[in-house]
Amino acid sequence: MAMTSSFRLLPLALLLLLLAMAHARLQPTIRLPSDDGTRWAVLVAGSNGYYNYRHQADICHAYQILKKGGLKDENIIVFMYDDIAHNLENPRPGVIINHPQGGDVYAGVPKDYTGKEVNVKNLFAVLLGNKTAVSGGSGKVVDSGPNDHIFVFYSDHGGPGVIGMPTYPYVYGDDLVDVLKKKHALGTYKSLVFYLEACEAGSVFEGLLPNDIGVYATTASNAEESSWGTYCPGEYPSPPSEYDTCLGDLYSISWMEDSDVHNLRTESLKQQYDLVKKRTAAQDSYSYGSHVMQYGSLDLNDQHLFLYIGSNPANDNTTFVEDNSLPSFSRAVNQRDADLVYFWRKYQKLAESSPEKNDARKQLLEMMGHRSHIDNSVELIGNLLFGFADGPMVLKTVRPAGEPLADDWSCLKSTVRAFESQCGSLAQYGMKHMRSFANICNAGILPEAMVKMAAQACTSIPTNPWSATHNGFSA
Repeated sequence: MAMTSSFRLLPLALLLLLLAMAHARLQPTIRLPSDDGTRWAVLVAGSNGYYNYRHQADICHAYQILKKGGLKDENIIVFMYDDIAHNLENPRPGVIINHPQGGDVYAGVPKDYTGKEVNVKNLFAVLLGNKTAVSGGSGKVVDSGPNDHIFVFYSDHGGPGVIGMPTYPYVYGDDLVDVLKKKHALGTYKSLVFYLEACEAGSVFEGLLPNDIGVYATTASNAEESSWGTYCPGEYPSPPSEYDTCLGDLYSISWMEDSDVHNLRTESLKQQYDLVKKRTAAQDSYSYGSHVMQYGSLDLNDQHLFLYIGSNPANDNTTFVEDNSLPSFSRAVNQRDADLVYFWRKYQKLAESSPEKNDARKQLLEMMGHRSHIDNSVELIGNLLFGFADGPMVLKTVRPAGEPLADDWSCLKSTVRAFESQCGSLAQYGMKHMRSFANICNAGILPEAMVKMAAQACTSIPTNPWSATHNGFSA
């Protein structure tokens, strides 16, 4: 009776509070994903030039997904050369699209690091949260804490063990993974997801990325194949007729168009991986598709995408469908040939005997000449080193799955520099030969010997802009 009387004396608000606290003690603790740390994102377009339109288009589209998903600009860091939207060749000035019928994905995108600020040094400083190491740009870095989740999306050309940059040097797999290991040692994230669009993208992580540092990576291709451009002229679906360049990349638009329509609060990384893998496989034919791969901490793939890229509230009522309802493609363009498509289309459309057509012919011939020079030079060096019978086999040898591309990455980079000093820049096309240079090192050939062989193979550096080394070396 006394207890009842004491309850009557308590103010109603306090009584309700006590009852709520008692009820809470009986209930299991519920934490929403949004309460579990801060989401960070780093978006990297590693190329420049209008013929590489698709990489910056991919990155801009990814930004729109993150923005609709609830991420704040202060937590999204964008690397893009920013020479596409206002390019004289862009048929829609100030606009970038990533789908033939798509809207503008350029609007609102933060220009954190542009032009020459898009470089390896700045990228690694941003990932490590090292503000003092950043040069130029917005100065934003991934200033994350131990409970935070980080999403990285990188779209560009690549080669065995390497990803491109619009500035030199390029990003090498050992250096990138070393940065991820350092980030883990700093204790400044809970988990990190890395999506990589590039040729031979799997080789960047193969045999290098540990499975115990909370990093989950998926790649557009395995360690020995190209990735693919899509929405390209002459293919289906094709871009609007006024576009002479590919609008996107097959792997990239697959994960992004999936993210555009699904409730990412309920879709897991693994579910998206399976859908993207199926779509990128081109109906399991791989004739114009690639093998999407996953590496690192695969235990993370059960987590919801919402934890990393948020989710558009407009999709809250959508139901995940295992069968991919997104359209397939009748054709796609090998990533390494997408620039040829652009230059050829440009040449075809110009009036005969016009100065513009002559310039376009010159550009096309210079690009093809550069490709031929690089291919022939590498082949000749292999023959000089290993003999005409064994040379091609040694250069093209692919190591078993799980083994890294190179035993000695410093040797690989020195060998690349040795080649370029005698034969000219590899440029974006020449990245395809990184396995050859790695195999030369794996065979015990020192960079000093490579200089001598390259000097024999290349009597001069071609004068075309693709081969010029005045901007530096790839490694």
